[in-house]
Amino acid sequence: MPFEDELGEALRRTGEGFTPDRPALVDGGERRGRRLVARRRASVVGGSVLALAVIGTAGAYTGGLIGGSGSGSGSGSGPVNVAAPPAVPSDSPAQRREDAAKARTGTGAVTGQQLIDVLKQLLPAGQLTEPQARGTGDERGPMVSGVFDDGKGKGGIGVSLSRLDPGGAMAADMLKCPDKNQLDYDSCTSDTLPDGSRLMLFQGYEYPDRRVDTKNWRATVVTPEGFMVDTQEFNAAAEKGKPISRPTPPLTMAQLKALAVSPLWHPALEDLPAAKPESARPPANSTVSATDTLVALTRKYGVPVADKGGDGEYGYLVLDDGKGRSMVQVNVQTRMGDPDFRATFAGASALPDGTLVKTEDKPGEKGGKGVVWWSVDVLRPDGRRVVVSAFNTGSQNKPATRDKPALTLQQLKELALDPKWFG
Repeated sequence: MPFEDELGEALRRTGEGFTPDRPALVDGGERRGRRLVARRRASVVGGSVLALAVIGTAGAYTGGLIGGSGSGSGSGSGPVNVAAPPAVPSDSPAQRREDAAKARTGTGAVTGQQLIDVLKQLLPAGQLTEPQARGTGDERGPMVSGVFDDGKGKGGIGVSLSRLDPGGAMAADMLKCPDKNQLDYDSCTSDTLPDGSRLMLFQGYEYPDRRVDTKNWRATVVTPEGFMVDTQEFNAAAEKGKPISRPTPPLTMAQLKALAVSPLWHPALEDLPAAKPESARPPANSTVSATDTLVALTRKYGVPVADKGGDGEYGYLVLDDGKGRSMVQVNVQTRMGDPDFRATFAGASALPDGTLVKTEDKPGEKGGKGVVWWSVDVLRPDGRRVVVSAFNTGSQNKPATRDKPALTLQQLKELALDPKWFG
């Protein structure tokens, strides 16, 4: 999904950007959220709303697990130089990121080299080259990755480890197959194993528009103890920037499943702090169902709804007035009023009560031919944020079905400013 260039300041504050180096293959935290969960919730929206799906979350969804500076091999203990942060309120995004980093950091009892050894032990016959890893003492969380060749071509492969509330919404999101209306893929199953662990097996592609036919296969397991192992592999030496080297990734789905469920990862997982129950943390949002609200608010425009979906603060409709399908979607969030994020609204119009309104009209970003993307991004003085977008297609991955979206920019603005998003 080609959203990396659009994420901007909001997403940079949650983690490092996408890079073509090896650790970008694994990132079971932010990488996983950005590639499946955020895609499911906001894939057709683009940067600003995708950032909404990432900011404010914790544990497996927060940043720092994607390659970039400080990613190393062996023990994975390369330094990351950052400026000393200013004092912040305890409920600020910076404080939440700091808390999330603590939640990902163990005692360091398991090193990156030990994780490389485990990966080599679990792989079938072949050669693992370019290994990189982070141990349990790394604040970005443990991971291991490399390039595996079984003699039939190289394929990038990696594993990331984390802990989360097994009964919480994050676990449910990580194990839920994406909405096919938003993400094209070949296969996805989600099952419960005999020991109570839950497993998702996913066979898809690096790019939803298939501009490069790089395949991305994943196996994600969450145990009853809250151990999460997220594995993925590609039919190229890297997820981006490398030619396809084989028809499919090197491990079969059965082998990838065996890699994910192996108890050999448990010593590292046991060294990580247990996740707090999600019910013990204040919810990130206090919104009503975004999809239901979107249905209710768009009813006055008289455009029939052909399809709908979403989850929690994200919702979408596919409208069809007989002139071609048009997707409309919304993402809603609270606690977005910190100065750094508010600065991203520079140049936006301001209403008398201090609400900022940013309007955009630009081409779609996911490769669909002739796609137009209209959006209205509203930030209220108390940090509540609503982004409503519309497209002249039922899926931004597919070509335009009409000249313009079914709703006007003025109607999108009316939707974004409506107080019903917050109950």
